[in-house]
Amino acid sequence: GDSIEPDKEKNVITQERETVKLSCSFSATSNNIRLYWYRQNLHGEPLFLAYKGARSWSAAHTSDNRFQSTTSDTSTELTITDVRLSDSALYYCALLVGAQ
Repeated sequence: GDSIEPDKEKNVITQERETVKLSCSFSATSNNIRLYWYRQNLHGEPLFLAYKGARSWSAAHTSDNRFQSTTSDTSTELTITDVRLSDSALYYCALLVGAQ
């Protein structure tokens, strides 16, 4: 079946203005795939950060130019530039699989 998971269960510790990369690996049979990134602050609701198509999908969108997503056939990466204290949150990757 289709699945997605973080590459590492980890806390990322960095300094402000640095660049951070988070990644997830996925498995899917379809070529019609979008990868989404969200973050959730303590007691908050998940907030959309970015999506990027993979395989036969090329569409992309980001909520802020500091959040850029790249994808391969089996993984997605979120790059956060100019990190701020307010970026402290729980980050989620999500997989949307469409029909072939």
